[in-house]
Amino acid sequence: MAEFKHKHIIALRDLSKEDIELLISTAESMREINCRDIKKVPTLRGKTIINLFYEASTRTRTSFEIAGKRLSADTVNITTASSSTTKGETLADTALNLLAMKPDIIVMRHSVSGSHYFLANKINCSIINAGDGAHEHPSQGLLDMLTMKDRFGRLDGLKVAIVGDVTHSRVARSNIQGLTKLGSKVFLAGPPTMMPPGVEKLGDVTVCRTMNEALQDADVVMMLRIQQERQGKTLMPNAREYSRYFGLNPSNIKLAKPGAIIMHPGPINRGVEMSSSMVDGDQSWILKQVENGVAVRMSMLYHVCGGELGE
Repeated sequence: MAEFKHKHIIALRDLSKEDIELLISTAESMREINCRDIKKVPTLRGKTIINLFYEASTRTRTSFEIAGKRLSADTVNITTASSSTTKGETLADTALNLLAMKPDIIVMRHSVSGSHYFLANKINCSIINAGDGAHEHPSQGLLDMLTMKDRFGRLDGLKVAIVGDVTHSRVARSNIQGLTKLGSKVFLAGPPTMMPPGVEKLGDVTVCRTMNEALQDADVVMMLRIQQERQGKTLMPNAREYSRYFGLNPSNIKLAKPGAIIMHPGPINRGVEMSSSMVDGDQSWILKQVENGVAVRMSMLYHVCGGELGE
């Protein structure tokens, strides 16, 4: 197996094509563990992982916890509501106090972009980014790529349409970084108020004038959540208007290739980003994304912490 030389996983931007392929390949092998009657291996026995979440999360936090436990690590979950942050403690002080307890990995989600780089310069344990502001969400990008590979057997040459609130989407940024490095063609569409200027600089992407242009002959249609918590009320008239022009439905999905798959990082605003028939239909691979999340996060923990796969 190739060597993973990074102490932290903060952004797919920092990783090479080979690094990304190694993480995905390891995740593929990790899935076998998740199918066993006893879903546990001793790989990270004796290691301690702290999941430090300053923002709400269901899928990411739960799957990182499950991933750590299936590798036999000791996992501790901390949320903002139950931490000393509510008493005014800074991120640096929280991290330094946690570091005094000798963890091996801190998995963190934070609302401030770049907070993980700040933390990595303060402490000496490994840092994994579980989402920072509108910057990146590397584990989501990796599980999305694994899901596409499951369906098509490759990533090179795929046309991936990413539609919605690109400006505030760390998921979009990680996917752009990862997919373009692995040879996919990324097409973006969304309201002009939700399309960041200079987005082309993130990778070899095409910004489309309309959603239909992005959907045309797409292999993958990835819908993004409208992140109302990160934007003002002036970025769109209302949910109905948004859905009319940028919602996925049985009519416009026909523009994509017949075997196209539908993806969404969740949580979904049904009837806004897409109709329920799209969420629950045969082309939806959304639950497969969730399933792949555990294996991908096992792979990330394994590679930053080391260890040998056991039985």
